[in-house]
Amino acid sequence: MTKIIAMIPTYNEAEHIRPLVEEILLQDPRIEVLVVDDNSPDGTWRIVKGMASEDPRVHLVNRTHERGRGSAGIHGFRQALAIGADVVVEMDGDFSHDPRDIPRFIREIEACDVVVGSRFAPGGGDLRNAPLRSLVTRLAATYIRVVMGVRLSDPTSGYRCFRREALDKIGLHRLRSTGPSIVEEVLFWCHRLGLSVREIPIRFYERRSGRSKLTLGKLLKAAWFVATLRLRGGWTTG
Repeated sequence: MTKIIAMIPTYNEAEHIRPLVEEILLQDPRIEVLVVDDNSPDGTWRIVKGMASEDPRVHLVNRTHERGRGSAGIHGFRQALAIGADVVVEMDGDFSHDPRDIPRFIREIEACDVVVGSRFAPGGGDLRNAPLRSLVTRLAATYIRVVMGVRLSDPTSGYRCFRREALDKIGLHRLRSTGPSIVEEVLFWCHRLGLSVREIPIRFYERRSGRSKLTLGKLLKAAWFVATLRLRGGWTTG
């Protein structure tokens, strides 16, 4: 592996983005960072643009005509492959995912197609000070395991690592989700195409500031999307 891209979809993460990118780059000299920002009003993209002008390991996509976690993720995967990524690490932009876990992802991806960071695997943990949200996360994980037939302990995790060949096999053209359900849609295709997936334990932290962008409405929409994805064989929108 010669090029590892940490891909981060963002919206209004100006408070976190500079220290997050800096910490990611410290983890391995092969790592580059790609931020896919939805033209954040707080100027997240401006900060990353400045960093990119000073460091060739930092890349920015500022989307001015689209918005949504799903479409940003798809765009980010495409751009990461276009700039030569051998491995893509997908993670959040609010420090809920610890950059110090990236070396473990890189070690594990040597022997499989996809690595998923699990809050519920032995040694992992959900450290948010929000018991209700933690309960909802566990219920969602159970629902997805039943509906999609996957055996992962944390199928809703957005901290994941992919080999280039895995993303090529999934086929980014087939992905349809525009919202948070992109996480489950990608996992659906990993399962359906027989890709080898491993879990590693991670600790999931409370975001350092601001509010979570995941609302009840988005959760319900994602749940419906997962059901229709299974029923229709993956060809759906949501």
